[in-house]
Amino acid sequence: MNPPITRVSPYQSPIDEDRMVVAAPSAELTGSRPPMSSERAITIAILAMGGEGGGVLADWLVDLAEQNGYLAQTTSVPGVAQRTGATVYYLELFPESDVPAGRQPVMALSPIPGEVDIVIASELMEAGRALQRGLVTANRTTFIASTHRVYSMTERTAMGDGRVSSDNLREGGQAAAKHFISADFAQLAEETGSLISPTLYGALAATDRLPFTRAQFEAAITRGGVGVKSSLKAFAAGFEVARQALSPPTLVAVTALPAVPMPPVGQRLAALAQRIQNSFPTANHATLVAGILRTADYQDVAYATSYLDRLRPLVNNVSGLPADPALAVDLLDETARHLALWMSYEDTVRVADLKTRRSRFQRVGGEVHLSDTQHLGINEFFHPRVEELADTLPARLGRWLLATPWARACVEPFTRKGRIVQTSSIRGYLLLYTIAALRPLRRKSLRFQVEHQRIDDWLATVLRLAPTQPALALEVARSQRLVKGYGDTHARGWRSFQRVMAKLPQLQTSPQGAQQLRDLSQAALADDTGQALQQALDRLHVSA
Repeated sequence: MNPPITRVSPYQSPIDEDRMVVAAPSAELTGSRPPMSSERAITIAILAMGGEGGGVLADWLVDLAEQNGYLAQTTSVPGVAQRTGATVYYLELFPESDVPAGRQPVMALSPIPGEVDIVIASELMEAGRALQRGLVTANRTTFIASTHRVYSMTERTAMGDGRVSSDNLREGGQAAAKHFISADFAQLAEETGSLISPTLYGALAATDRLPFTRAQFEAAITRGGVGVKSSLKAFAAGFEVARQALSPPTLVAVTALPAVPMPPVGQRLAALAQRIQNSFPTANHATLVAGILRTADYQDVAYATSYLDRLRPLVNNVSGLPADPALAVDLLDETARHLALWMSYEDTVRVADLKTRRSRFQRVGGEVHLSDTQHLGINEFFHPRVEELADTLPARLGRWLLATPWARACVEPFTRKGRIVQTSSIRGYLLLYTIAALRPLRRKSLRFQVEHQRIDDWLATVLRLAPTQPALALEVARSQRLVKGYGDTHARGWRSFQRVMAKLPQLQTSPQGAQQLRDLSQAALADDTGQALQQALDRLHVSA
């Protein structure tokens, strides 16, 4: 059995590849040891998503090393997909001058926790993955990470807010690394018309962790011969940002922060903005302005007015909580936020409206870098059920459709399969535009009446609990996050909301009622099967 290869002796003898045996006599047979070097390989790990040029960055570093007296080896382990997993490129660089005659350095094929000198992450979640793998250590690692976010599949598919905290990721990088350089390198790439890889390459050059000059770094880009001009521009931008990050902070005089002005709302909502300023606490102004903007955009100014009308009684209730003013602010803020979300529920009219807006076509075109000579094609997938069709109809007609078996049987064959609508075509656009034009009739629809009755019941519960049990009222307000989306998603959320609210009488008598309600809501958001919620309800029943 061959002895294990260790980093202490980074050399191996030349071997006969056909026979796979050591060609030179070993130290144990000759009685003498080969000359050893105290040098060790420079280890670099790059975590990048597909299409970001991680392979190009690795190639530049290999070329940089080999052109300047170093041996280099690179390997890559691809992830599952472009966002569910990133490709990890691993490099080791070793100076040729330190290699004894007749020997070759032994280089590892993958990064070893605690043994990586430089870690580069092309996105903040990938930085978190590097931390999770133990690749970043405080006594060795220079950590370069872009702070922009491309949300992972687990974050996107979460029933609640599944986003990992960007602040926590940055704080973790700062605490774990010897040197931490973070910036929005993706934005720098956008501004310079390049990919993110040359900006990260420039940041690496600025750290002085590699024994090469800036000119040598840039020469590797030039030798690559592809996109040289834009890559050099992006390299320079990344270099300067990293230099500033590494510079010692400059002490500045601390001045008082100016009061935050009311966000602009336009002439149409000026009267409502003035009402907020005069009748609602200053700490809640930003949320309330966002609320009237959303509800007016969803329906009209009168709808935004009714939004404030519904909140006004709560202001009187929370004003009687002088013992905990912070809780009063939170209660009004969370109720205002969730009320705006619920009042702008997603129905077929809303979906059609959002998908036919000019701003959406502009956003998608910007994301794919659409040029004047290209045509943008957008395919939308719809799968409405009979319930969604009934919800759009006038309330009386919608109830009749749902309650009449033969009418449902006539409609259901048209809803069994999804439909693809190309909104970038005239026919597809006009179809959705016609549905969006039904917005003035929304108040007469079945869905409008059902949702607003539910909103009134929920808000009445918050108002009832606010004076005596504000913490529990706050969790009732936040429980609205269970009700979202449309179709099957909305139906599941509403069922979960009902199951949670059914426990409210029991929770009102419990000293930990607010925490227990929070736990139930989090369990309801944990999965779409309802198993986690059922387990939480069972535990609550046992504890009672």
